[in-house]
Amino acid sequence: MHTDQQRLVMEASSLDQLLAELYDAAIDDHSWSRFLARVQQLFQANYVTLILRIPQDSDKGLMLVIGDIEGQGTISYITYPSSATPFVNCAVNQVFTVTDLMSVESWRESDYYLQYCKQQNVFHVMGVDITPPSGGVFRFRVTRAPNREDFSAADRALCDTLIPHMSRALHIHSLLGHKNSLSTLYAQAMGRLSIATMILDGNGHLLETNQVAREMLAAGDGLKVVGGRLEASYPGDNKRLYKAIRAAASSSASGRIALAEAQSVARPSGQVSLGIVVEPVPEQDWDEGESQPAVVIYCRDAVGQPLLSTAITRQVFGFTPSESALAMELANGLSLEDAAISLGIRRNTARAHLRAIFSKTGVRRQTELVRLILNSVVTLGQP
Repeated sequence: MHTDQQRLVMEASSLDQLLAELYDAAIDDHSWSRFLARVQQLFQANYVTLILRIPQDSDKGLMLVIGDIEGQGTISYITYPSSATPFVNCAVNQVFTVTDLMSVESWRESDYYLQYCKQQNVFHVMGVDITPPSGGVFRFRVTRAPNREDFSAADRALCDTLIPHMSRALHIHSLLGHKNSLSTLYAQAMGRLSIATMILDGNGHLLETNQVAREMLAAGDGLKVVGGRLEASYPGDNKRLYKAIRAAASSSASGRIALAEAQSVARPSGQVSLGIVVEPVPEQDWDEGESQPAVVIYCRDAVGQPLLSTAITRQVFGFTPSESALAMELANGLSLEDAAISLGIRRNTARAHLRAIFSKTGVRRQTELVRLILNSVVTLGQP
């Protein structure tokens, strides 16, 4: 094969591997370091940097650096003199080098080069400020030592080729991060409401559970996991459970609108039965395979104590610490007498606290107080 053809084949292969690493990075934070390491190799650079966020009120910038530096390959807060750098106000999504901004002599004499670049053995700089559709500016920098050649027109062309791909990858990464953040918030909200959430495939195999569900299944009192499948403790309940799961999975696969099905599940402990709701998960057009979400089951333990935040109770209702402690015990189902014993206070003291609580909330009965607390934002705070 001709030498030029060999070079073109090698460059195409390297670019293919580079883009593979880049799109892996779009869905996996750890792949960014592998992508930047491949960029370093491709451009024969001593450092490759992706600046994720410039400093606002401090001298620390959030960035990912590949090169001979402490913490390389991890997203780190690193000193970044954004106020001193000459690489500001550059046209976005356009490759630039030092010589596009100033002469070589001016660069050698600049404070930025003398204070920050020279000591890191950085002289040649090629960069681009990338603005993905999701917003923000990501500053991409590739550098070489003084004893190396400056970046050529071919280097700039290759970097220019990467811009739309990096923009898309950063956009995908941002969208996935946003979706994951929302999913985490929703999961936390469900947990604070003490709602166990279990996602199953069409065969009843568990795919995902939240923390409340994991604790409930670990107890094995009514619902348990056997061979990766959700099962009820008693055969009759289990038969009804799987009838509901099959019905929900069938409606999910067919796209039909199905009503949620509720049922009770007896508990070997003899406590009040668990109440569950079985619903289909809307099928995605592109989803295939057996292990796809098909059914979601929600469950609450009627006898479990709600997770209440004493601090938020005080903030919402203006209770004193003693009043808040009593209100928490009452909301957890204790009588006034039992709450006084639990708190180690006299019954008359508890009555005085309760009168103050009634005055601050405007209710007149203990049952109304419990309902008021449990229906308030108190249950959404961290206990």
